[in-house]
Amino acid sequence: MGNRLSKIYTRTGDDGTTGLGDGTRVAKDSARVASYGTVDELNSVIGVVLAQEIPDSVRETLTQVQHDLFDLGGELCIPGMAMIHAADVDRLETTLDGFNADLPALKDFILPGGGAAAAHCQVARTVCRRAEREVVALARTETVRAEAIRYLNRLSDLLFVIARVIARASSHGEVLWQHERRKKS
Repeated sequence: MGNRLSKIYTRTGDDGTTGLGDGTRVAKDSARVASYGTVDELNSVIGVVLAQEIPDSVRETLTQVQHDLFDLGGELCIPGMAMIHAADVDRLETTLDGFNADLPALKDFILPGGGAAAAHCQVARTVCRRAEREVVALARTETVRAEAIRYLNRLSDLLFVIARVIARASSHGEVLWQHERRKKS
């Protein structure tokens, strides 16, 4: 960080605009600001997961993800910047495969729940999906590197698997969707 923030408010955004990392001023509701804003929201939700009792392997993974998301937010805030790379996506895939290897195969849909930490992880998954949709929407009108979209797509899958890991590690277990409940006898 080049300059330290000694004053938090600047009043420059009072007109409904904000500054991108390259100094360009854009509307606060622009697709680019929405994209990196939702990535920031996702990072905060992951922070809530990290505030819970979770397995050390999950804590280590999610802490790395938070750093990646800060990088991704920077990439989205500075047009033309490249901070997320194919190796980051590969790392997510390897981690996902590792966590998933010890889980039983899915036969039913899982409802968000399974204790506070698992439920918060499911919220993180849905925020991640929204961030992905917003980055895809941004890519329709502006240049966005494919790695950013791939990273979010893989991360939402990883968050789903981590929610399963957390739920199974807790005393709550996974909450399965009871699709049979609507069938008449």
